[in-house]
Amino acid sequence: MRSLAVRAIAVALLLLAATSARALAAERVLVILGDSLTAGLGVAREEAYPALLEARLRRDGLAYRVVNAGVSGDTSAGGLRRVDWVLRARPDLVVVALGANDGLRAQPVQALRDNLTAIVTRLRAAGARVLLAGMRLPPNYGADYTAAFAGAFPAVARATSVPLLPFLLEGVAGDPALNQADGIHPNASGHRVMAETLWRALRPHLEK
Repeated sequence: MRSLAVRAIAVALLLLAATSARALAAERVLVILGDSLTAGLGVAREEAYPALLEARLRRDGLAYRVVNAGVSGDTSAGGLRRVDWVLRARPDLVVVALGANDGLRAQPVQALRDNLTAIVTRLRAAGARVLLAGMRLPPNYGADYTAAFAGAFPAVARATSVPLLPFLLEGVAGDPALNQADGIHPNASGHRVMAETLWRALRPHLEK
């Protein structure tokens, strides 16, 4: 009897392992390459928009694991240096959400465009699909610079033929109720809005 029970347990464990392996094989990986807005500075990790997006995907029966590749303070140049790390996750889809720190530091817009183009090109060459998330600056950076900065994202999207989410912080930027005291980083409520904004942009590009 004991040997039969041991064999039954062994078979059950093998079946469980096989089921888990099939589930992992079927699960797609979505990486969000970003900065502190993605990392969720000032909120709990489960409150940040990447975690909320993963929960939404699972509720809708979409087998995606969302990897939060947000690093506080990162620029487009830093993101370019991390592309190889991102590709180790074998992503099916990558959201490139970089550039805010380039703008806040008033770095050259051409460098931003070059870095984003290189990031998108390398990701696509490795077989990943890409969604580019745009960013905008407050008007105190000057009309010429803010216009050139905002225009960099659609220019890169056109040049690389990838879809564009025009503004990651749509409906959040400038609203005190949705941001922390610094006026820059969204609070938990702001992240919920960001997750919905990104969900709407991603939905046409997701696979069941």
